[in-house]
Amino acid sequence: MSATHLPKRQRGIALLVAILLVALGTIIAATVAYENAMTARRGTATFAFDEALLVGEGAESIAAYGLRQLRQNDPNQTFEGQGWAKPVGPMEIVPGVMLAAQLEDLQSRFNLNNIVGQDNRPDPLQLQAFAKLLEAVGLETKWAGYMADWISSGVTPSGVDGAKDSVYMGQTPPYRTANRYITSITELLALPDFGRERYAKLAPYVTALPYRTQLNVCTAKGEVLDAFLPDGRREYADTVANNRANVARCFPSPQDYQASVGKAAWGDSTHGVSAWVSRTSSFFRLTSFITIGSTEFNLYSLLYQDKSSFVVRPIQRSFTPD
Repeated sequence: MSATHLPKRQRGIALLVAILLVALGTIIAATVAYENAMTARRGTATFAFDEALLVGEGAESIAAYGLRQLRQNDPNQTFEGQGWAKPVGPMEIVPGVMLAAQLEDLQSRFNLNNIVGQDNRPDPLQLQAFAKLLEAVGLETKWAGYMADWISSGVTPSGVDGAKDSVYMGQTPPYRTANRYITSITELLALPDFGRERYAKLAPYVTALPYRTQLNVCTAKGEVLDAFLPDGRREYADTVANNRANVARCFPSPQDYQASVGKAAWGDSTHGVSAWVSRTSSFFRLTSFITIGSTEFNLYSLLYQDKSSFVVRPIQRSFTPD
């Protein structure tokens, strides 16, 4: 039987098979093209990420060099008037790659790890100061006790305003307290019902540094300085920024701050406020904003400066600020 005399049913099946083959070929071709395009994009993104990381590491080296030079020239104090706190950029590193960076002294913030001593007991001075800081930013003072219990070990709350595993195991999902010094201030969000709103208010004023890291009075935020003043006085919160902008020195000086705190609360080098303050810093955060084409990368580097050799090295990197 000739092809021109095939039954109509057979001609319909052949046409359907042909259409299906064309559709299948189109799908395969589109899939191959999509995978090739995605592979190319992934390769480009990986290359851009590696390039951005190298630029960020370069920014760390520049910051380290600058901090070392400053400390060699003035080893007894660290203050913003020395120029290290000024933002840099945006500037073009190579064609198509932009960098903007800024250093922040983390010892200008209240160190949450100072709340609990190495004897596993809350430090009364630091606990009271943290409560004052919470009040200054519009939060309930009870969170000071919660934070102390989050860090300290044991199963019994340290006070009325506190919580241990018995509270946290009732959360959804349940979890236990850290029972150790924290490495990020985001652990505040683990406190029951603390929430993002409270965190946003407090985050600019606190940090998580090694225990016994001192507060630098030359760079400390006004609210943090006020937290250590007796009788709930507010002396620096509204004035410190303007005063530092108008003087090229440490403000307030340790002598002026001592007068504000008072002799009784100031104490000596082992007890009182004087044991917790300094006029130099060792911990800085470098924030690097890198733009490659239309893609943006952020790198946050924790830099540590050795007090004896003045050598600066990165000890932590992250892609989020906290």
